[in-house]
Amino acid sequence: MLIHQILNSKSGAGVITVLPGSSVADAVGVLSGKRIGAVIVSPDGEIPVGILSERDIVRELGRRGTVCLSDKVDDLMTGDLVTCEGDFSTDQVLTLMTRGRFRHMPVMEGEKMVGLISIGDVVKARLGELAHENEALQGMIMGH
Repeated sequence: MLIHQILNSKSGAGVITVLPGSSVADAVGVLSGKRIGAVIVSPDGEIPVGILSERDIVRELGRRGTVCLSDKVDDLMTGDLVTCEGDFSTDQVLTLMTRGRFRHMPVMEGEKMVGLISIGDVVKARLGELAHENEALQGMIMGH
């Protein structure tokens, strides 16, 4: 399965972003309010400049306590983004996520972000593919 197929099947209002310079506390509010695990930092909603995840925030909370909530997202975000495109396969994305030890990846079309894919999205799609393949093999074995 290709990533654009997963994006097409996802419901939602696009990628949730926060502006560069926003406070970590504001980002926490977005993560909590939207019940998501990561937020893209973008000046315009189309060009990602970073990603801030729950893990990033919890790691900093553990180091410094709640004082980090007044920091800017720019200080905690990962700025060196690993991205994919819609024609990437689920296996390609799982490999990148596993190798990089992250769970969210912006999907790009040229320089523009068109979606955000999570490891949960990819695993769900891959499990669906495997179930379909299993049914097809069983059908062939049973002579259907």
